[in-house]
Amino acid sequence: MDYIKELDIRLDKEHYYAGEVLSGRVIMHTTENFKLKSIRLLLRGKAHVEWKVFVSGDKRTVKDDQVYIDERAVIWGERAGEGLDVTVPVLVRGQHQFPFRFNIPETNLPCSFESRACYIRYFVKVTIDIPYASPPQGIKYFTIIGPHIDCMDEQYLKPVSGQDKKVKCCLCCAKGPVTLSCSLDRTAFCCGETLKLKSIIDNQGEEAVKLKVRLLQYCEFFVERGVLGVTKEVQHLVLEYKGETVVPNERQDTCANLRIPTVPTTMMGVCRLAQIYYTLVACLEFDKSGDDLQINFPITIGTVPFRIPNSNLQPHIGYDVAIDHVEGGTYIGPEFLLGEVYDGCNVSDNEHRDLAPLYRPVYLTVVRSSQQISAKAVERNNRRQSASAVLGGGPTPSVFTADGGGACSSGTNGGAGSSKGTAEGKNDLQRHRK
Repeated sequence: MDYIKELDIRLDKEHYYAGEVLSGRVIMHTTENFKLKSIRLLLRGKAHVEWKVFVSGDKRTVKDDQVYIDERAVIWGERAGEGLDVTVPVLVRGQHQFPFRFNIPETNLPCSFESRACYIRYFVKVTIDIPYASPPQGIKYFTIIGPHIDCMDEQYLKPVSGQDKKVKCCLCCAKGPVTLSCSLDRTAFCCGETLKLKSIIDNQGEEAVKLKVRLLQYCEFFVERGVLGVTKEVQHLVLEYKGETVVPNERQDTCANLRIPTVPTTMMGVCRLAQIYYTLVACLEFDKSGDDLQINFPITIGTVPFRIPNSNLQPHIGYDVAIDHVEGGTYIGPEFLLGEVYDGCNVSDNEHRDLAPLYRPVYLTVVRSSQQISAKAVERNNRRQSASAVLGGGPTPSVFTADGGGACSSGTNGGAGSSKGTAEGKNDLQRHRK
């Protein structure tokens, strides 16, 4: 429409949790007076899977959908089916703002997700109902942080351990064993937290060995078709760590500190079309025979980080996009590429990286954990005591404030690019923790 100069949807924030109130306003700038029947809004959350398969030599497309949210509202004018004989009102020219509010369902919603085979999107759509004209429309995507997984749940705080042993035999002579033992204090982490893998390597064999740790992402997509349906599986390497070489007849105790990068949240039993899970693989790499000993640990990526019990120190959290070599971060839909015309065809994963996408889902990331804040507070307190002792004033009492002596200030974020979401993320954490 030539007389509608601007039509936009602006939300109060870009990411929400289940149970929150989504609020915003529709902005419309008109240059002429015109008849306007109504302004309708649609809040929708939907999962969609689609890929091509070969059936009897023919290439066919399989797809399926699942709707999580379907809410509608009229923020101006009459509702459908009402006032059939009422005169259509006139909207005067100028700048207009129409506020709206939606209650996001209090259920376990899957996180926003983008990949080539599957997407989970949440959006608000506005339709301008003008008599005897095609209705202008606008759409605004936002991110849902979910599902609700608290790293402080009892099931995730139980330590796990594993052991694997190998003994090589040559005829009747058995050579010394090679043993790998690993343990984790907990099995659930948020992005940005540090995973500590303790390992003991006892090499009594004849080959040098090296510890290799990998965090793998597994994605499974489903289409309910026929009796068995169609399944697509994707696997990605999230991170990798290689330890030092352990020579024969040597024992080594190590602790690998692995910082979890930003990846999509674990989704198991939340969406019938997709599930995402992670596995930590610890193995010994032999110089001659390659990987032989292997221990697997299931890892859960949560949305509520670990907190120190009975402490006022809260972790600083932010929100960031997923890394670009896992599902959820490697693919950008063509319809979100600025300056590109969407023709329904897929683009390569590494194409158009220099363009700013119109929308990308974000995931909760811990900027500074409770342990880091507590250690910083202790360090500052020790420095104060040392300075006081040097000046002859005697030791000062150990007093820990809620902000860790200034260490919890939102202006001391440890991650560039996430500072804008830290203060807001702290409020979200306090509101949604159990």
